[in-house]
Amino acid sequence: MSKIKIFILIFLLILISSAGAEPPEEALSLQNAFVKVSKDVGQAVVSISTEHTERYQTRYYPFAQFEDQFFNDFFVEGPQREFKRMGLGSGFIINKEGYIITNEHVIRGADKITVTLPDAREFEASLTGSDTYSDLAVIKIEPKGELPFAKLGDSDNVQIGNWAIAIGNPFAFAVKNPEPTVTVGVISALHRSLPMTDKRTREYSDLIQTDAAINPGNSGGPLVDIYGEVIGINVAIFTLSGGSEGIGFAIPINAAKKAVNDLIQGKKVLYGWLGVIIQDVDAALASYFGLSDKSGVLVSRIVEASPAEKAGLKAGDIIISLDDEKIKNTESLIRALLKKNVGEQAKLGVIRDLKLYSAVVEIGARPEDKAVVMQKKTKPQTAQKVINSWRGMEVSDITAEIVQRFKISAENGVIVVSVQPGSQVERSGIRPGDVIYEINRMTVKDMRDYLAAVDKTSGDALMGTYRGYVIVKEK
Repeated sequence: MSKIKIFILIFLLILISSAGAEPPEEALSLQNAFVKVSKDVGQAVVSISTEHTERYQTRYYPFAQFEDQFFNDFFVEGPQREFKRMGLGSGFIINKEGYIITNEHVIRGADKITVTLPDAREFEASLTGSDTYSDLAVIKIEPKGELPFAKLGDSDNVQIGNWAIAIGNPFAFAVKNPEPTVTVGVISALHRSLPMTDKRTREYSDLIQTDAAINPGNSGGPLVDIYGEVIGINVAIFTLSGGSEGIGFAIPINAAKKAVNDLIQGKKVLYGWLGVIIQDVDAALASYFGLSDKSGVLVSRIVEASPAEKAGLKAGDIIISLDDEKIKNTESLIRALLKKNVGEQAKLGVIRDLKLYSAVVEIGARPEDKAVVMQKKTKPQTAQKVINSWRGMEVSDITAEIVQRFKISAENGVIVVSVQPGSQVERSGIRPGDVIYEINRMTVKDMRDYLAAVDKTSGDALMGTYRGYVIVKEK
């Protein structure tokens, strides 16, 4: 049944009810379903309040009336002050033992976690485990009597257009009521990604998007299907006003299950890792590599001593499958890797030089330190700059001065210092600050390599940069 038809039935239900007539059976059934989900799941949704104490040292400046800095260099330490920072969020009980799922950002840094049930019972919770990468946390309360709990569903069966019900405690501090709020919408999209921003300090991938209203305080609450099963964990909204604008996101429950099981057992969550820097294949790259379509992911760099390097993968390889599961883009490769356990072997289908071959790789553990991808090599001490630009750009060796100027961390390659407006290089997307490490599969470590590669290059050029491969047209 289409969403439009459902809304028409609901509208008719209202009209008929006001006229005292019996409502249509379909509309009544839908209404009853919403009521049942609200009652069954709502009683397992909790409000989470956190408290974090920050301490700071006060100082007294006895010579504050003097402008001379000499006097103001002297100060007297005053008493320590404490400032309590409060936080609010939602969560849901998943078993009778009192384990509760929420977001990691809801409880991060908390000295005290208080859980309030819809029936107004209040508990102090302990943190069982948290994982920053997935933004998931498990807390536990010690139940006194029976606890309601939510049933976890199967997010792999979710389809765009399915009903979505968001339950949580937005603005709990204002309404002063422990009963959760229920909002209804549909699944708007699947496999959405949210990049890191100034306000959002982590990246999210493979999210469920819904137009069910999600507001501040909803984080950590469940996204439920029409059958009352949890299909996601509300995590973020896209907003220009600060409130809900019908674009909310949830972590798929299937992606969370493994992490939650590890956190309940007090284990560290490990994620599969190949050690490749990858990018989607666009039309220009597909044409350059002679591919029939844009399926697969292009390997732009290999991390030194990584599982991918040990398996023989090279920059320029195109991964098209993992254990016979087709890889369409970077998102599908990430999803496939999340299903694998660290230490497992996987068979990769790879295209290299228009030939298909297989590579067996042992899944590694994703490093916590992002610096692991850096190649520690000697930095050039002097810079040599191209006088005449090539295809509209000028480049330089990487020096300490260049690193500071462009805020880069690369130590090999050449850096683009200027791009001519309207040039082929600008059209390709290259910009000042990009580091070039390869041209037409020729390695570029410094200006000498760069000049040699440029001298051998004619026609369209495949340029390897730290942001990925690009095609620079000759004309």
